[in-house]
Amino acid sequence: MLQPQQLQDIAISARALGALFYYSPESEACTPLVEIFTSSEWCSEWPYGSEPQLAQCMTQLAAATNESLEDAYQRLFIGPHALPAPPWGSVYLDKESVLFGDSTLALRQWMRQHHIEGQSGQKEPEDQFGLMLMMAAWLAETQPQALGEFLSVHLLPWSSRYLTLMIQDAQHPFYQGLAELAMLTLASWQQQLAIMPVACELYR
Repeated sequence: MLQPQQLQDIAISARALGALFYYSPESEACTPLVEIFTSSEWCSEWPYGSEPQLAQCMTQLAAATNESLEDAYQRLFIGPHALPAPPWGSVYLDKESVLFGDSTLALRQWMRQHHIEGQSGQKEPEDQFGLMLMMAAWLAETQPQALGEFLSVHLLPWSSRYLTLMIQDAQHPFYQGLAELAMLTLASWQQQLAIMPVACELYR
């Protein structure tokens, strides 16, 4: 069982990363986070990754680019063109690479079994990467005994593929750095919880 400080670290890091992968960078939820992560303030406080690894993430997150962060968010998470790295688990786990696929339904069933309610009225599938990180934060705070199963069955089987595509194809240093930081963070959670992702065939 993780110690209270370890669970707090998971909750804080999951909530911050989840918001940045889900909300617009100009939203009320994200504006202060963008200010923090485009500075060097966060680096010494982040509980995961080595100093060189975090320095690399920090360099990317703060790098100047011609494309605005809002435009990059629109291109990477909304469209209208095909997304280079779709942020929904079922795109990777379902043979047809569809939204609201069997893996999404399995996640919904798991949420019902653990009395977890999704965001009321949301049209976004529950397996959106940012939403799932925020769910991990909630679990760390309220149902830590369920966190390992959630990660190993529902998030980790596809998250590395998603983050790899984001690093390779996002073409924006902020979101590439964010994906690298998420990769480091998830690897640390996996090690701390001593869990292995369920073996799944990926279709993207």
